[in-house]
Amino acid sequence: MAKADGTEPATRPGATRRDPAPGRRFPPARGAGARAPTGPGRSSGRSIRRVDPTPCARRCPLSAEILDRPVPSAGVRSVPHRRASLHRAAPALGLFAAARLTGTLVLAGWAWHIGRSPRALLAKSWDSAWYAQIAAHGYGRTLHRPDGVIQSDLAFFPLYPGLVRAVTSVLPVSFGTAGLLVSWLSAGAAAWGIYLVGERLYGRPTGVVLVLLWGLLPHSIVLTMAYTEPLMTALAAWALYALLTRRPLWAAALAALAGLSRPSGIAVAAAVLAAAAYELWRGRGRMDRRMWAAAALAPVGWLSYLLWVGARRGDLLGGYFAVQDGWTSRFDFGVGALRFVRDMLGGRTQFGFAMALLITAAGVMLFALLALVDRPPLPVLVYTGVLVLITVCGSGFFESKPRFLLPAFPLLLPLAHALTKARPGAAIVVITALAGLSFSYGVYALTMAYMAL
Repeated sequence: MAKADGTEPATRPGATRRDPAPGRRFPPARGAGARAPTGPGRSSGRSIRRVDPTPCARRCPLSAEILDRPVPSAGVRSVPHRRASLHRAAPALGLFAAARLTGTLVLAGWAWHIGRSPRALLAKSWDSAWYAQIAAHGYGRTLHRPDGVIQSDLAFFPLYPGLVRAVTSVLPVSFGTAGLLVSWLSAGAAAWGIYLVGERLYGRPTGVVLVLLWGLLPHSIVLTMAYTEPLMTALAAWALYALLTRRPLWAAALAALAGLSRPSGIAVAAAVLAAAAYELWRGRGRMDRRMWAAAALAPVGWLSYLLWVGARRGDLLGGYFAVQDGWTSRFDFGVGALRFVRDMLGGRTQFGFAMALLITAAGVMLFALLALVDRPPLPVLVYTGVLVLITVCGSGFFESKPRFLLPAFPLLLPLAHALTKARPGAAIVVITALAGLSFSYGVYALTMAYMAL
């Protein structure tokens, strides 16, 4: 209704403006804060402000897309080409490579100082020797300890030693060198995938900082060793990115491979199954055939190896868990870990055990922040939660718990997001402190500590 002076009333924020005359169109706004056209019958002193809906928009629980944005039409690529994503990830990959190269050089310098071989430390320490043995001769090695413990190489999953053997069949290198090549390439692929996940959730700066933090963890020396964590993290990061970009079959295939890399690879399958369950619930019992196929494929790798070990041991369902029991590794809801912590706090202990306790406690707190404050998409939350649950509630080598958390890179999202908003000086101090801790702890873990990594 027009006022007595012939002017129209101002439109309330968020209200729909009605056309007073059929066929009449309002001119498009000229940007945020643009003034309405003036003239006869118009108010000359008022402005119409356009509010960006993005900060208050709802995100999809699976893909993190803004639900209020229009869906791209058919034939329009919603996911950038791999070459473009690699170009965007280049700063993150450069910082990650610099961090890990510096840590490796620090380790090499100290190793030469004490008369030890840096290559041997990286390629033959602890589990690395078991993987090289499997790659060279296959499964079948069993150790009988003086205390009656029987340790079998069936506890180690087959994907990593299989890749090591494939490299030695193509290149004239030893199994130790091949293991390092697989780990280093996997670490680079993991850093690329981690960047894409961080960029998808919080933007490019967070993605860069997330990769740098992952490369500067206190136990990140494992990323340059002949271990399986880089391979699993690469498969997990790309599987999560495939889920976030609505490619469930790719995610399921990567989850099946992750299930062949490590026992904790089941966390990737859990993320795919959670996405499928959400789609089933949202569709009220109906689900896309691709999601049904993804849900069926995701746990195949993990289940197939467990059943193969069970058949080989004569106990189809319990054979693999009996093998793990020989390594004192079992899921006891944290009873064994609490008992170890009680004994550790009651007497003298190694620095590595204390660091393992601090890092594990920090992981639990970061997961609480991730779940309660950041609230990431469901697949990311489930994947991270399963890894934290396996680490905290599993017994066995307590000093290895920080290594088990290495693939749980989403735990670093709250810290990475906070550092992008902090003052540059404060961020530099935090990064520098983490770098110093990472490089020094890597030297300690491989050359001074009398415990498995």
